Amino acid sequence: MTATVQDQIFEIIEEYAQIDAASIRLDSTIRDLGIASLDTIEILFDIEEHFDITLPELDPEFETDNVQRLIAIVTQAVDSNAQSSVATKH
Repeated sequence: MTATVQDQIFEIIEEYAQIDAASIRLDSTIRDLGIASLDTIEILFDIEEHFDITLPELDPEFETDNVQRLIAIVTQAVDSNAQSSVATKH
């Protein structure tokens, strides 16, 4: 079974924050999770690399953005890439 975007993002956050994925809530901000700014940047780079996407500018402190918004942005970027890929094959 393929892991969902949410599961994959939780795994990436879990790795960098060294916290249990079960403690990550959708309404958590990165700051809520105790992740330092430099680690946040690394998380975003890792997400971009993992999903082969480019994320729009986000609040690097994630004071206003939460995990749910990050998942939505990544899902939209992944879907957009998939549609572009299909369109270029035709």
